[in-house]
Amino acid sequence: MATNHLGKGTATDTTTGANIGIGEDKPKALDAKGAIGHAFTEKGAIGGTADKIGGPLAKDGMIGKQFTTEGSIGGTVQNAAGGTSAKSN
Repeated sequence: MATNHLGKGTATDTTTGANIGIGEDKPKALDAKGAIGHAFTEKGAIGGTADKIGGPLAKDGMIGKQFTTEGSIGGTVQNAAGGTSAKSN
């Protein structure tokens, strides 16, 4: 840990809103953890609503299971456009 002239850690040693995630890999937008892809997971706005409706739209239903990261549609998107992008800094 770097120290300043007062013997205390530098500003970058403290996590704040301004420096959170710096130097970490960021998920791509369509990744299941990304800004868009997350909406389609069971905890996201779209996937969560479909899961609450249930039936064929539930995560284990005939339609819903196709949109999971293991399903034919969700899996294809995850493999083609998912993953992480370069480090943020």
